[in-house]
Amino acid sequence: MRPPASPWSTISRITSQVQTSRPWICQQCIRSHQASKTRHSNFSTNQHTYSQAGKRAWRERIRIERLTIPPQHRKVAITAAILFILGSGGLAFSERVRYIYIAAERSGRVGVTLAVNVYEYIKTLKKSEDPNYQTLLSACHKRCAERTLEAMEKNGSIFIKLGQHLSSLNYLLPSEWCDTFIPLQDKCPVSPFDSVDAMVKADTGKSLDEYFESFERRPIGAASLAQVHIAKTRDTGQKVAVKVQHPSLDEWSRLDLALTRLTFRTLKRFFPEYDLTWLSDEMETSLPKELDFREEARNATRMKQYFSHIPSSPLVIPSVLWSQRRILVMEFITGHRPDDLPFLDSHGIDRDEVSAALARIFNEMIFGSGAPLHCDPHGGNLAIRVNDSKRKPRNFDIILYDHGLYRDIPLQLRRNYAHLWLAMLDTDEAGMRKYAYEVGGIGDAEFPIFASAITGRDYNVVTSSNVAARKDKKAEKEAISSALNEGDLLGQLVHLLAKVPRIILLILKTNDLTRSLDENLQTREGPMRSFMILARYAARTVFQEQVEGIRGSFVWPGNFVRYVGAVAAYARVVVRLGVYEYYLSARRRLGLRAEVL
Repeated sequence: MRPPASPWSTISRITSQVQTSRPWICQQCIRSHQASKTRHSNFSTNQHTYSQAGKRAWRERIRIERLTIPPQHRKVAITAAILFILGSGGLAFSERVRYIYIAAERSGRVGVTLAVNVYEYIKTLKKSEDPNYQTLLSACHKRCAERTLEAMEKNGSIFIKLGQHLSSLNYLLPSEWCDTFIPLQDKCPVSPFDSVDAMVKADTGKSLDEYFESFERRPIGAASLAQVHIAKTRDTGQKVAVKVQHPSLDEWSRLDLALTRLTFRTLKRFFPEYDLTWLSDEMETSLPKELDFREEARNATRMKQYFSHIPSSPLVIPSVLWSQRRILVMEFITGHRPDDLPFLDSHGIDRDEVSAALARIFNEMIFGSGAPLHCDPHGGNLAIRVNDSKRKPRNFDIILYDHGLYRDIPLQLRRNYAHLWLAMLDTDEAGMRKYAYEVGGIGDAEFPIFASAITGRDYNVVTSSNVAARKDKKAEKEAISSALNEGDLLGQLVHLLAKVPRIILLILKTNDLTRSLDENLQTREGPMRSFMILARYAARTVFQEQVEGIRGSFVWPGNFVRYVGAVAAYARVVVRLGVYEYYLSARRRLGLRAEVL
């Protein structure tokens, strides 16, 4: 039996035939043509004629004989063509191949950026004896930050969220890093409508058209984890805001968290004095909660109920209609960003009153008994709207959005934190050190840097004068930045933040964001009034603690004395703060600016 012919020999035989001068003709067609001559059926003859003409036209069109691939390269070309077809088909139709490819691309992007940055820092840190070391280090910070920014923008997903968080850590990261990441605050991805509709149908079994009478395809706002659309409900016709999660997050969030964890662990291995693994630990704890919109709905409802008992507060929280894991439908309430100064001025809204209202709202969250803490109060999550029903100077409402990241502060921690702030405002260094240890286990060696982190002030200012006053904002910030760049002060800060309770980190984050809001408002009174409001809430918390500590009836002499002492201490703080607020108000009416932050 003759062995079967090799496919390559068959291909070679065919290609050698097509290169001859005579055109190739199908043998079956020749036999069919000869058979047709013996038959007298016009129909059969005409049909074969059309077939022959069609084949000749087909051969004329493609002209196989014009192939210019040299014979010695044909096998390679055919093999490459087959592999290309198989590869293209795999990428087009195999979800697994697509996922592996994109995952490798995302991981490679992070890995390359990390490796290059580590190499640059090692090389730069070896030049510490160079007279221009600070300039070289600053340039290295800038290059590495820009390289990291590019990788974050390309990967998107939770990397945008991480970059936004890093941009606010000005007490921890060099200014080159924080300033470079600022564009991420407003550069968020937008998911196509079709992918959002498909996600909603997959989660709920219904399309958006089945839920809503109308649904605007273009979002009115986009954030790192979600985007918001305007819609009208089918049953009531109510105008609502529909928050939908970016569909790609479900696919990539686990990988991105793993990459974030790997990044910070790698940095710790090469630079053990700069342990930032607590950042990835916090993300792994908070992100799953932020990605579950049912949790956000519960948080929003709880906050709304808490502030409903404070009628004087201008805080407004949109009501939640219904929620699923990746979709949240809320009452539609809109306004302008708190740093939209032309809007505030054109509507007669006093910037100082807005600043004071924000200070009261967030100090209530921190010091109020049983209050939840909103841990992400940046400018994009707040809005100001005109409320003509209220008398000036409070002719506005403050709208609070995005309730995904909440924490509850333990009661004793609230009280110790209040004691710490009162000690700072009194420049009582012994009291500061005592309650710094109670709040976060901060020892004497770590206290100076903790005091700077919690106040955003130079430690020498914290311990030598009123922490609320700042004579030279620029000079003090430059002093802090210079201190972080010299010696191992930054390493001490990183080590400190790695050991304090996570809730303290979130309180620090909230403090930083609210200070930033106050700066952007460019108030006449500066930070003075905000610090006075904080002191009032801290004093109230300490007073409540002292009253609750009294056991038995107040008619007993010892209890009565303790109660009178608590009232007197609280009244002393309140009166002193009230006098100072009147002083600030008088300066404002005279057109004089207070010391600014």
